[in-house]
Formats: sequence, C-alpha cells, structure tokens
Amino acid sequence: MLEHSGSAESAAQKTLKSRIHCTGIGLHTGARVNMTLLPADINSGLVFVRTDVAEDRAVVPARWDGVSDTTLCTVVSNEHGTTVGTVEHLMAALRGCGIDNAAIELDGPEVPIMDGSAAPFVFLIESAGMAAQPAVRRAIRVLKTVEVRDGDKLARLTPAAGFSFSFEIDFPDPVVRRQKGTIRLANGAFKSDLARARTFGFLKDVEYLRSRGLARGGSLDNAVVINRGRVMNEGGLRFEDEFVRHKILDSIGDLYLAGAPILGHFHGDKSGHALNNQLLRRLFADELAWCYDTMDSVDASEGGWNTERLARTA
Repeated sequence: MLEHSGSAESAAQKTLKSRIHCTGIGLHTGARVNMTLLPADINSGLVFVRTDVAEDRAVVPARWDGVSDTTLCTVVSNEHGTTVGTVEHLMAALRGCGIDNAAIELDGPEVPIMDGSAAPFVFLIESAGMAAQPAVRRAIRVLKTVEVRDGDKLARLTPAAGFSFSFEIDFPDPVVRRQKGTIRLANGAFKSDLARARTFGFLKDVEYLRSRGLARGGSLDNAVVINRGRVMNEGGLRFEDEFVRHKILDSIGDLYLAGAPILGHFHGDKSGHALNNQLLRRLFADELAWCYDTMDSVDASEGGWNTERLARTA
C-alpha cells in the first residue's frame, strides 16, 4: 500500500451533529427494529452496535472484511458471530451524505428496510445535522484496473479523477429489460438522482424466498414488486429506470464498506452484493492497486445521472 497526499487544504471528516432514532421492519426477518444514529469521534469510522446482545459482543465494524453473507443483502459480522444484515441502503446514504464517523445502534440483527430506498436514511442524517471534524478526510484511490467475474456477471474498478458508478442490468421481464445508467457523485447527485430508488423483486419469487426465511418483511410498502410485465405498486415507479438506479445505490453502499470513499470508477454488469464484496477483497489484496489520498485532490466537477435503455440481445 502506498501513501499519497494532496497539495491543497484537505476536506474534513464529518459526523452527525446529534443522535436520531427511527423504528422499522427488517426486510428479511420481518421483525420490528429500533435504530439510533449517533455522532462518533474522529477516525472511528462507521460501526454497528447491537443493543440486544452482551456488550462485549455488540460492536460490528462496517468493513469489507467482515462481510459474512451476501444472499439478497449484505451482512457484516464480528469475531463473536454477531451479525447485522441489510446494511447496504444505510451505507449508501452515509456515503451520499459524506458521513465518515458514526455509531448505529440496533436492537435486532437487521437494519430496517424503511421504504426500500436510501431516502429515509438521508432524511434522518439531514435531520440530525452534519458536523465537520478537525481531521483530514481520506479517500481510497484506485491505481489500476481490478475486476472480478462470475459467468456473464462483472464488477470492475478503474482509475478515475472523481467518484463515478455505472451499471447494466438485463432481465427478461418487459418492465425491466436492459437498462444502463451512470452517475458521478458530486453536488448532491446521490440525493437527487439515486436515494429514492427502491429495491425490487418479482412476485413469482416471493413464496420461494419466504420458504428460505427471507423477505418475511417484504411488501408493496418497501419494495417494487413486478408481476408478468406489470408494476404492482400503486403509483408505479419513481423513475422510469428505477431498477438500474437502485442497483447503483446498492453498489455504493457495498463499496463504502471499504472504510472510505473510493476514488475511481465502478462498473457493474449484472453484479450483486457477492461480486461487490469480492471486488473489494481483490482490490485490497493487491497493494499496488490502491493508495490513500486526500479529498482535496478530487475532481469536483459537476455530478449527475445519465441513463440509457438498451435493446435486449437474444
């Protein structure tokens, strides 16, 4: 691993100004859960704290090397086997709002799903307020291309001057079909272009998932449900391309488990939580593939969303 520092004044780390609480349902457990976001000290990072287990087993760092399951969500765990699931939407909101240090208290094993997007978490963070801290904020600069594949699925990081993400999806259902989107995270683009995009699934899969103990809390209130070419949710979609936007949102959350913003370009093609975590493991396994950098060196040019609806290939 190399060290690199910028030449101008560095951006500061941020935490919350005050604590804030919410209550919701776990998407997969179906259980009611209370969550509190709290300020945290400089360089403490993001940590989950399970208030329903013994104190010496309660702290679960939000880290890539603590990911223990990626079945339909990202689960992190500690050395005692304490787990926290469905962390990706909250992690994406923390990344989108620029929060470096915070503690997240939960009285259960899963972050509440809220409405299936990151928007409620952005609202909580903004309501609590954000406070600059007297410490340099670091980024992880990608120095060379790193990628992982699984059949026709792909996740890749390449060097770039800013923070950008692109994604392609391809589903046989005509509501989704092939979509491609790209976003550059700058000037509030996360909140305006991604935060409201909800998780989605197909009605035909619900019975099978519940037989495996998954999606027990899923409903039309917290997911876009598709059935034979039709969106079942009243009011339809929030964006015409809500599906690919949400896949990028998931990727942002998964990659923030790196412990700092990743300075580079991420591209996913049909990838998911498993490949996203494998990509981080591949990146950090190669000390010549990355270095720490400071946020003042980042290209802060205009951010925003670009989308493309593609014709399906046979």
